[in-house]
Amino acid sequence: MWVITLYSKENELCMYEFTSEKEARETLAKLNGSKILSEVIYYNDPVFAGN
Repeated sequence: MWVITLYSKENELCMYEFTSEKEARETLAKLNGSKILSEVIYYNDPVFAGN
């Protein structure tokens, strides 16, 4: 999961969730204000089980 945290000029905090990095980066380029892009990894997710 990808999360954008946006601090707007009106001092508002907004968070947006995305399932793909591509979608998150496209949205990140369109947003104005201070922004942080984060990848959230759940270690109990079967994708990371390594089996």
